[in-house]
Amino acid sequence: MDGESKAAWAAGGMMFAAVSMIMIGVWQAIEGIFGIATDEFYTEVADYVVNIDTTAWGWVHLILGVITALVGFALFSGSTWARVLGITLACLVLINNFLYLPFYPFWSLLIIALAVFSIWAMAVAPKPSEAAYR
Repeated sequence: MDGESKAAWAAGGMMFAAVSMIMIGVWQAIEGIFGIATDEFYTEVADYVVNIDTTAWGWVHLILGVITALVGFALFSGSTWARVLGITLACLVLINNFLYLPFYPFWSLLIIALAVFSIWAMAVAPKPSEAAYR
């Protein structure tokens, strides 16, 4: 694959990263609201290393989700600060969903996959001033 093809993939990936960060943020916030509203939303896993109150889990998801969605909107500007913050938040989302894996495995794997691709896209996409965006 030549350099222009890679740049085109990365530029398209950056748009996908922005949209997926917004979706991840909204989904995380919804999970958080469910966790805060009802203690029975999260299933209890016996003998799990991480023992966090379900309401606390809900607040973590809600706060992380809102911030992630806001940074997703900021990614449309292509600014460096949005990319750095986006990569940082995507890493936090990865850790959060890795710890969440025993509760809802399929859902967590889906979010982890979206976060990994988003990290890649934010890291390798060209700046808006470069030719790949024209």
